[in-house]
Amino acid sequence: MTIVPRTAPPFAVISGAQVQRVLRGREKQIMELVEGAYRLHCAGDSVNPPSYFLRFPDRPSSRIIALPASIGGPMRVDGLKWIASFPANVAAGIPRASAVLILNDHDTGYPFACLEASIISATRTAALAASAAGRLHPGRRRPARVGFFGAGLIARYIHTFLAGAGWSFDEIAVYDVSADSAAGFRGYLEQSGAEGRITVHDSAERLIRSSDLVVFATVAGQPHVGDLPWFDHHPVVLHVSLRDLSPEIVLASTNIVDDVEHCLKADTSPHLAEQLVGNRDFVHGTLGDVMAGRIEVPRDRPVIFSPFGLGALDLAVGRYVYDQLVGSGELHVVDDFFHELRRYG
Repeated sequence: MTIVPRTAPPFAVISGAQVQRVLRGREKQIMELVEGAYRLHCAGDSVNPPSYFLRFPDRPSSRIIALPASIGGPMRVDGLKWIASFPANVAAGIPRASAVLILNDHDTGYPFACLEASIISATRTAALAASAAGRLHPGRRRPARVGFFGAGLIARYIHTFLAGAGWSFDEIAVYDVSADSAAGFRGYLEQSGAEGRITVHDSAERLIRSSDLVVFATVAGQPHVGDLPWFDHHPVVLHVSLRDLSPEIVLASTNIVDDVEHCLKADTSPHLAEQLVGNRDFVHGTLGDVMAGRIEVPRDRPVIFSPFGLGALDLAVGRYVYDQLVGSGELHVVDDFFHELRRYG
C-alpha cells in the first residue's frame, strides 16, 4: 500500500466584510451556484444529516443550530454551520442571527477556513427562495404583486435576489408586527430604487389578500396564520420561516419542500400537518422534482414552498467565497494555527 504524503492546509479566517464584498451584486451567479449545489444534493452527492438544535430552558425563544454537511461534485468540501437565533437581540440593537461556517478539507479532514456565516446563510436562503419563486408561478410568469410578511434581514435579502434576477413588481406590500421594522424595510425598498407602489399594511389579512407572491420571513415559533379564505386567490407562498401557517392551510395547499425528511421535523408547519393526519400525502414533491420536470404543480389551490435549509448549500457558498479570496490574494491565513504536527515531537 502506497501512502501519499499530505500536509495540513493553512487555516484562514474570513470576515463578514470580505464575504459581503465577494457576494454583493452577483445574485444571478449565486442563484446558479446554489441551484447547482441543490441538484447535487438531490442526486445524492451530499451528506446532509439532520440539524441539531441547542435549546435553553431559561431562554425558550432562542436557539443555536448545528448544520453538518458534505458536498461532492467540483466543490468537494465538508463542514459545519453553527448559527444562533436570539430574537431579543433586535430590540437591543443587534441582529437576531449570528453564525460561523467551518470548511473542512476533503482529503485530510483538517478545517481550513472559518467564515462569518450570517451573510452566507441569508444568501443561500434568498437564492433558493428566488429560484423557487421563478419555477412555481403559473407559466413561469412574474407576479405583479409581492408581499413581505416579516421585514427583517432575510426579507431584505430575498427582495435583493428577486431584483437581481430581473424581477420587478407593480406593488410591494409590507407587514410586520413591529412598526419600526416595517418602516425600516420600506426605507430600504425606497433607497434600493425598487419599482412599484410600496404599501405598509396594518393587518396580515390585507397583505396576504393583496399579494400574488407572499414571503414569510418571521421568527414565529408556532402557527399564527390560520384563515384559509385569505388565500382564496391561490398565491405562491415562500414559507421561509416555516412555522407561520396552520396545519389546515398546509393541508389545503400544494406543498413543495426542499427536502422531505429535513422539512418534516422540528415542529415546522408541514411537520404539524403530518402529525395531524398521520401521513405525508399532502407533500406534492420537492423543488428538485419541479426542476427536473418530474411533477406538475397544480394551480387550483395555494402553492407553498417550505425550505428547511440545507447545510450543503452553505458549504457551496462558503467554498465559493474562499476560492474567490484565494484567487484575489486577499485570504487572511493564521500562521501556525495547526502547530503540533509531528507525531513524536
